[in-house]
Amino acid sequence: MRTRRRVGILGTGGMADALGAQWARAGHEVFVGGRNAGRAADLAHRIGAVGSGGLREAAEHGTDAVLLALPYPVAAETVAALEVPLRGRVLIDCTNPVGPGFALLTAGGPSAARRMASAAPVAHVVKAFNLCHEDVWRLTPPVFDGRPLAVPLCGDDEHALSVVRQLVRDLGCEPLNAGSLDRAALLEATAALLIGLWVGEGADAQAIAPPREFAGGRT
Repeated sequence: MRTRRRVGILGTGGMADALGAQWARAGHEVFVGGRNAGRAADLAHRIGAVGSGGLREAAEHGTDAVLLALPYPVAAETVAALEVPLRGRVLIDCTNPVGPGFALLTAGGPSAARRMASAAPVAHVVKAFNLCHEDVWRLTPPVFDGRPLAVPLCGDDEHALSVVRQLVRDLGCEPLNAGSLDRAALLEATAALLIGLWVGEGADAQAIAPPREFAGGRT
């Protein structure tokens, strides 16, 4: 039997819209929080959320998970301001620290996910959903050539990971264990590379990876 989750969403942009709509459709109690109350209310109505309000209210609602769907430049500051309501929460970080020229803004320093964990040290941060454009998450389900989309997860808390795995499966996707939160830097660097190839070069970035049977050098 599927567990119904209370999910708070921080943000009112495309990722909040796409993932929030899917989770509301799956029967979860989604609450939209934004810096602009009107935009939060409009989004909540559009996706079938149970309510809307400010960012703090969304963090308080998300007893099972809170999606951080804010622009990277304001994300850590916002998380730090919400440290108290985020205590013990599963905080899903889908931000991408990618700047002009598809440069990785965190190069040489902690990953974005690590910065979120430092801003709210008692939250359980899981890096997920950062490799695909919002339009991919609107697909029902995201299946390509008969293969469900795989979603890598990085995190240190097993309970938090299990919650996010369910939310991934509720999209029709398959969760992948990508390791501890320290490996989130690799996911973020991968996003910068892929975005640069897809958007900057117009390339088929998926073509850089061979089928699994060839990945280990077997012929």
